[in-house]
Amino acid sequence: MGLFDKLFKRNKEQQEQKEALDQGLQKTKDNFFSKITKAIAGKDRVDEEVLDELENALVSADVGIDTTVAIINRIEERVARDKYVGTGQLNQILQEEIMAMLTDAASKEFETFGTPADKKPYVILVVGVNGVGKTTTIGKLAHNFKKNGKSVLLGAADTFRAAAVDQLTIWSERVGVPIVKKEMGSDPSSVAFDAVSSGIAREADVVIIDTAGRLHNKAYLMDELGKIRRVISKKMPDAPHEVLLVLDGSTGQNAIEQAKQFTAATEVTAIAVTKLDGTAKGGVVLAIANQFKIPVKYIGVGEKMEDLQIFNKAEFVDSLFSLER
Repeated sequence: MGLFDKLFKRNKEQQEQKEALDQGLQKTKDNFFSKITKAIAGKDRVDEEVLDELENALVSADVGIDTTVAIINRIEERVARDKYVGTGQLNQILQEEIMAMLTDAASKEFETFGTPADKKPYVILVVGVNGVGKTTTIGKLAHNFKKNGKSVLLGAADTFRAAAVDQLTIWSERVGVPIVKKEMGSDPSSVAFDAVSSGIAREADVVIIDTAGRLHNKAYLMDELGKIRRVISKKMPDAPHEVLLVLDGSTGQNAIEQAKQFTAATEVTAIAVTKLDGTAKGGVVLAIANQFKIPVKYIGVGEKMEDLQIFNKAEFVDSLFSLER
């Protein structure tokens, strides 16, 4: 394959991903824009009434109270500074202020499904409650890493549910990557240790470890995740290199509550927000990024394995606010 063929293929993939993102955020955009249209109906300038309606639109998209207030405050400052702001400018101003907020909240950018050259294997510990799409996200991660030329190994450390091990096994077979697992009820940290050991022996590029998704006892969760981390570090001192929290975007503010509990229980370094294609609550991504100051690394916008995307804040904002519908 020549250079131009590779560039064409990459550009085509990028275009397809952007189209998937546009479609995935369609429900959120429709809900949001219908309320903005109502807010500016019959108005020629941004006044207090328009801002009140805009606030309601943001809250209904599950942007969250704190993040909504921050956005409204930014726009109020803009209106005061510029003296006059027409309603026709509101869409552009919103894009600019939300982009600025996302940059402040999570400045770290991710471009590809790659790993640092000096960390091999790159160990990812995946956390999140049952039902958020954690196992599916792991499968999609494995697929995209493999597609990007990385060798991947999975570790089934959610040993409290037989279904969790079975589901991860199915994904390992579907993607074509090895898996380390034990019988139900085994010590999760021993599975994690064996997964890292196997990853080192196989010279794998990436080891992705699933964990139990229970929140009924935060102290127990903290102890369990802490033990897994300690045991892994005995085999590989700087591991895990990433703790990825998976949240279900369709649950709106409930995802915020889950993030609070997991960030209190362990040191989360990145977030994946799933199921954005089935909800009008896509604004929760803004709330999560702004409130926790933890990079949103991945977003799920569909069922296909390619529909787990690297979060690109510029493209996300463009898809959310584009007037082409």
